[in-house]
Amino acid sequence: AEVPTDAFRMSRLAEGQTAVVAGLSPSCRGALRRRLMDLGFVRGSHVSVGMRSPLGNPVAYVVRGTAIALRREQARQIIVTPL
Repeated sequence: AEVPTDAFRMSRLAEGQTAVVAGLSPSCRGALRRRLMDLGFVRGSHVSVGMRSPLGNPVAYVVRGTAIALRREQARQIIVTPL
């Protein structure tokens, strides 16, 4: 699938900003890809920043009504578009 021109990595999502998952990075494979999809990070899901830890890593993202803590390197694998 083609990546929308306004797409960016979820790790750049600002607090209070909501975005829509466009997909996962092609470099995201195997167990991590499956885990992210199982957690709800699939095309069309709305995601927002729930809260950041004091050092900014990990960050709690809210997807499908559930807060999920991801490290920056994991969040970089998720491609989103602004809502």
